[in-house]
Amino acid sequence: MPNVDSVKVAVRVRPFSQREKDAGSKCVISMDSNSTSIYDPRNPGHVKTFAFDLAYWSHSGFRKDENGMLIPAGSNSYAGQREVFHDLGQGVLQSAWQGYNATLLAYGQTGSGKSYSMIGYGANRGLVPSVCEELFKAVQSQEKKQQYQITFSMLEIYNEQVIDLLSKTRKPGGLKIREDQQQGFYVDGLKLVPCDSYAQIERLMHQGNKMRTTATTTMNSSSSRSHMVITIQFKQIFLDEALTKQSVINLVDLAGSERQKSSRSEKDRLKEGTRVNLSLTTLGNVISALAEVATGKKVLHIPYRDSVLTKLLQSALGGNSRTIMIAALSPADICYEETLSTLRYAERAKKIRNKAVVNASPTEKLITELKAENNKLSSRMAGLGSAGRSISNEARSSKSQAEVWEEGRTHTELQLLAESEGRIRSAQVTWEARLEEARHEWEQQFSAMTQASVPAVGIVVPDALSSSLLTVISSSRMHPTKIMYFSILAQERWMMETFPYLLNINEDPQLSWVLKHFIQDGTCDVGQSTSNAIILRGLGILDKHATFTNADGRVTLVPQDKCKVVVNGVTITGETELQHLDRVILGSNSAYLYVGPPAERTEEDLSRYDYDFFQSELAAAEGFSVDKLGSVGSGQDRADPSVLAVFHDYIKLMPLVEEANQMSQELRKDLKFELKVKNLALSDSRGNDLQKEITVKVTHGITQQVWVWSKAKFVNRKFLMEELYQRFLEGEDPDVNRDSDPFWDPVEAVHVGCAHVWLQALAYRMRLEERAELLNSEGLEEAVMLINLSPCSSDGRLFGENDMVIDPLELLERRVDFQIHIAECLGVKWLRGAVGRGVQIGYRVYDLPRCLYTKPVWESVNSKIEETVHFSALNASYEFLNYLQKNALIVDLWGLQEGCMEMDSSLDGLLLTAEGTVVVDNPKALTASNAGLDAAIEVPELYRKLLQMEQETELLREVNRALREENALLKDKLKKWDTGHHEKKKPESLTKAVKVMKQSVSSRDAEETSSQRTSSDAQLAKALKTFYQNMSVVRQQFLQLKHSRPPVSPVFATV
Repeated sequence: MPNVDSVKVAVRVRPFSQREKDAGSKCVISMDSNSTSIYDPRNPGHVKTFAFDLAYWSHSGFRKDENGMLIPAGSNSYAGQREVFHDLGQGVLQSAWQGYNATLLAYGQTGSGKSYSMIGYGANRGLVPSVCEELFKAVQSQEKKQQYQITFSMLEIYNEQVIDLLSKTRKPGGLKIREDQQQGFYVDGLKLVPCDSYAQIERLMHQGNKMRTTATTTMNSSSSRSHMVITIQFKQIFLDEALTKQSVINLVDLAGSERQKSSRSEKDRLKEGTRVNLSLTTLGNVISALAEVATGKKVLHIPYRDSVLTKLLQSALGGNSRTIMIAALSPADICYEETLSTLRYAERAKKIRNKAVVNASPTEKLITELKAENNKLSSRMAGLGSAGRSISNEARSSKSQAEVWEEGRTHTELQLLAESEGRIRSAQVTWEARLEEARHEWEQQFSAMTQASVPAVGIVVPDALSSSLLTVISSSRMHPTKIMYFSILAQERWMMETFPYLLNINEDPQLSWVLKHFIQDGTCDVGQSTSNAIILRGLGILDKHATFTNADGRVTLVPQDKCKVVVNGVTITGETELQHLDRVILGSNSAYLYVGPPAERTEEDLSRYDYDFFQSELAAAEGFSVDKLGSVGSGQDRADPSVLAVFHDYIKLMPLVEEANQMSQELRKDLKFELKVKNLALSDSRGNDLQKEITVKVTHGITQQVWVWSKAKFVNRKFLMEELYQRFLEGEDPDVNRDSDPFWDPVEAVHVGCAHVWLQALAYRMRLEERAELLNSEGLEEAVMLINLSPCSSDGRLFGENDMVIDPLELLERRVDFQIHIAECLGVKWLRGAVGRGVQIGYRVYDLPRCLYTKPVWESVNSKIEETVHFSALNASYEFLNYLQKNALIVDLWGLQEGCMEMDSSLDGLLLTAEGTVVVDNPKALTASNAGLDAAIEVPELYRKLLQMEQETELLREVNRALREENALLKDKLKKWDTGHHEKKKPESLTKAVKVMKQSVSSRDAEETSSQRTSSDAQLAKALKTFYQNMSVVRQQFLQLKHSRPPVSPVFATV
């Protein structure tokens, strides 16, 4: 009877990483019992809460004990590795002992702590080693009447290829997935290693990690993009009951979940979801389909067969297995989107219902049936043999058709007999024989590893070490395999204490510190050639890449000609002396920490030199930092989360861009990739900083054609590049059809720069002549544009000074006309970069449905534009007048390239008046536009009214300020007039006469004041014109000053 139960889901939040601490990140996760809440850092009041079977708080409240184990510090809220194993690992073991299949999945973005929960570090062992050790402990304590058989396999799925991590050789194209009616999907040719102790599994995992580390470098892949599957087959044979229970335990560390982010919104011509992404994407589709099934919806198809991973996990998802998922969460505000996506994914997974059954079968039944079939076939063959001896030669030469058929049938039965005997032998092979075979193979592998890890040339093992090894071997009762393993570890430890060495650093902490390359006395060549002392394979590594020299206590490094070597973030070209804990990068992505001779070593913790440290150091050497992004403003003590996210994106993409450049060089694509920050120094129409994002600038080395790719598009293309490059390494022709080439794209227009032209002069009917600088994304000048904003009448007559208004509200609900005239664009740097280039200028006014573009100008550095567009607001609204007063016109400069499509410079699709002017401030257009918006992003009516009231209030404040200034001016004039008439003391007798005189003068002055008002208004208008022209210049200079940054010296950047 199937046991129907849901997938058990647990979530776990890790501590801050060092990079998140340095950035001052804030935690957005909170937990209460089994509920987990996440709040939006941009809107702290927006909180989402999820309920799971288990929630582990591992973010804070811990300390290290004397053994290095993380334990709660004064509170019980912290969940360590022991608690996670007690809840999840014990559940896996319990299912296995009962005969159920069990699966444990770890899901989350790269760096969220999946590997820590699954494998662990140091004393804090994860679920995989703890499950294996506890399984063998339980086996050793069982009764002798039972026999236990445990096999171990370890594979990796990358780019839809299955790689056996326990095999000495890698099959091109990977292992194949087969399907059996009883067994389901399985990996054909996967190595299953019989194990009799946990120590053996430890060695196998170490071997698999070494293979995985080497493969990630050689194949130019990343462990964060691959899935690792450890399978333990556990068989219990009950001799008294003639019964067998068999359980399959799958422990799966999934690829980083951020890799499935779609780039379809980027309109990439090549489809997203390459083979690298396919398994994780399909897993999400399977989980979503199964979740719908659990809610009673009818689902026609569950896409198990669409990827390698989902084929192997079919029984774990909706099938014959008890399944647990642990979702790893990043606590930092900069990871909000990814963490929220992980929580939603886990919420869907907990709806899946499996139907697990106990896998039990009679042990002797198979052998009995095979023996009965064998006896039957043997008796028949004996009868056929005696009959055949009595047949004469003549009879043989005249066989009937029936006899021929009988002989064919006899031949078939002989084959069946041979197969039957083979199955009997296979079934009766003892478990001890399989174990012995595995031990023998292990000895051979360790002999090869000994020769590879400890080269014989120049190495003399000290007598003390040799004698100690002999003493241990002679006095111990260890199996020879364990003795060899102990021997190689002792020799490696001796070499670490004798020679300097290189320690590998990987993006996956589990794969860091796995490889050690010792630098012996004398010279030591590094490269792909097998004749080198240190053999490295990977992107950008040449046959003889560099040479290490260890002499007189000094270690120097010399790169070969045109070989890339980076030390502490700086590329070196000549001989460089290495210091203890220097960071060395060979080629594109082979990163190592240099551990100096024992005399130079200190007690410093090496764990700080992780992959993030290497990449941050490279970024600092290039002058890129959080400060460059302009993230900290007045009153802020930490960077904005969105800016930190951009900085981390930059750090993550640096090695990918380096790899893309190397692949482009080796495949002769002539493309150069550069990381850029979009909107680094740009602002919106009100002067506020635009949200920054990472882009990749792509330049063709020969034609100088330029493309700008989004982050998502580049990552997608990078996967496709890897596929093409891998085929190139396997001997295939790298020249593919242009439409399928990830390095090719159609030529397109490129955004070169933009300028801000403030519009408040138009609100007062004043003409503005502007010489605006067009600045690129980094705030550097690309060109200078001459532009005029001119208020005018409906027939195009330009207004003069007498047409100015003091209060913009005077234009309310009246027709407002103005012209935008772009005269020329001077000193365009884009046009100096290559031949066959042109420019177009575009801008968008208020509520227009699209941008307006000038006609293209080709190959003229000082481009004459001379284009004018007349705009009309037929019934000027509060919003439009407020827009004129507070916003700038953003004018974009677009670079054209030979063969690209020009922007439409016509007025098609725009609403025009009878005079042919372009209508702006059109309520109907706004209503139609708002009606087409998605309901999720529409502004509520109450908020819209509130916004309108705020805008009207702001206008009234401006009017009030102008009136107060005018009142103060009139009072000052009156005061001066009074002072001039009271300079002499008047006789007391004349007081009354003076009063009468004042009254008459006051009445006349009141009449003169009204007549002088017109001249005062004219003076005020002139003053306002000068003021706003100066303000426009000051605003432009302020924006440039705001985004300018002092140059970063590489000397200080590397400190």
